[in-house]
Amino acid sequence: MRRVAAGLLVMLLSMMARAELVVEVTQGVEAPTAIAVVPFGNETGSALSEDVAAIVQQDLQRSGFFQPMARENMLGFPVQQSELYYRDWRIAKMDYVVIGRAVSVGANDISVRFELYDVLREQSLLSEQVTITRDNLRDGAHFIADRLFERLTGLQGAFSTRIVYVTAEQLAPGKQRFRLQLADWDGARARTILESSEPIMSPVWSMDGSKLAYVSFETGKPAIYVQYLATGRRERIQSFPGLNGAPAWSPDGSQLALVLSRDGNPEIYILDLQSRQLQRVTRHYGIDTEPSWAPDGQSLIFTSDRGGQPQIYRLELANRKLERLTFEGNYNSSGRLTQDGRFLAMVHRSGGGGNGFDVAVQDLKTGRLDVLTRSGMVESPSIAPNGSVVIYATQEGTRGVLAAVSLDGRVQFRMPAVSGDVREPAWSPYLR
Repeated sequence: MRRVAAGLLVMLLSMMARAELVVEVTQGVEAPTAIAVVPFGNETGSALSEDVAAIVQQDLQRSGFFQPMARENMLGFPVQQSELYYRDWRIAKMDYVVIGRAVSVGANDISVRFELYDVLREQSLLSEQVTITRDNLRDGAHFIADRLFERLTGLQGAFSTRIVYVTAEQLAPGKQRFRLQLADWDGARARTILESSEPIMSPVWSMDGSKLAYVSFETGKPAIYVQYLATGRRERIQSFPGLNGAPAWSPDGSQLALVLSRDGNPEIYILDLQSRQLQRVTRHYGIDTEPSWAPDGQSLIFTSDRGGQPQIYRLELANRKLERLTFEGNYNSSGRLTQDGRFLAMVHRSGGGGNGFDVAVQDLKTGRLDVLTRSGMVESPSIAPNGSVVIYATQEGTRGVLAAVSLDGRVQFRMPAVSGDVREPAWSPYLR
């Protein structure tokens, strides 16, 4: 648990720089599915600001499950079924082909028809269209990738989601600039949500995707803020003496779980956002921290060193029944549950002072624990809303980067910035 406190200090002192993130797949499935995403036809009468098919191709490739065909190797560029010759794609050893075309449906709206074909069976698997504005072509591309991903894998796609993360820039000795950044899942279209000369920590999404909660030191001491993404309005949550940290939204958005030291020791409290009533839910001389809600809102999981070493516990809110969840390894923290409540992702150390900290996932039904990474320096895991991938912060050489790993460990990718360090990632829920 002392590492938790030390990690907070490191976060305050780390020198980080703002930069765009780019997904680089470092490990994919052994036999990724071969797919050709043909450049979409443009029948709008004017050039488009984004190459929709290219974004779709990048999404599928960056998932690690697909190996798209390079455009320069394509024998043709069909945009409708009558132009599709399956023999050409069989020769190229493609399993699937995606075609599409864009047409204008108004002064600023575009309709994109996209179609997915099984090359070996010579049949259509998916034919849909999406209407988007010219300014939101990237959103449309991510939606198309989501639909293709779901049709081919059975998992709901998460390409239309967002991530937030914290960066900072060293301006002069003793002077830094911290930013809370919001970006597409792949790091594109990054924009600043908050800029401050003081540290920003622990961003977390509300389950409806409309708000963020985070810790800011802008007043010289830690305080929890809620920010409304549509308007940019910020609200400072009631500040208490001592530590104010680790906010976590309840599934219905009506409450925040917090870590406060107002009574002398870090404990977990629940704040009702409507009435502002505060309820203390843990009482122990050990450090209780990092709360996270179960998907049904009936319990909290949290990290505590009450047993002598940091481990993850579950607290039933109705009856205060406490259950220890992790037993393997001498350090487990930062627990996060998948939306079905079955799998618990965490920062894990297997044992022995020389072993590092990695991402592990535990099946709460069977008790099996699998270590997914071997970097030895991970923190702040956050799970994609489809439960397939864990994003986390780690070190690459002397700088921090974001990386991710699938829950089965088969797919890994990193999201390095051009320069500097990046920390504290949080993956959004599905966005309407």
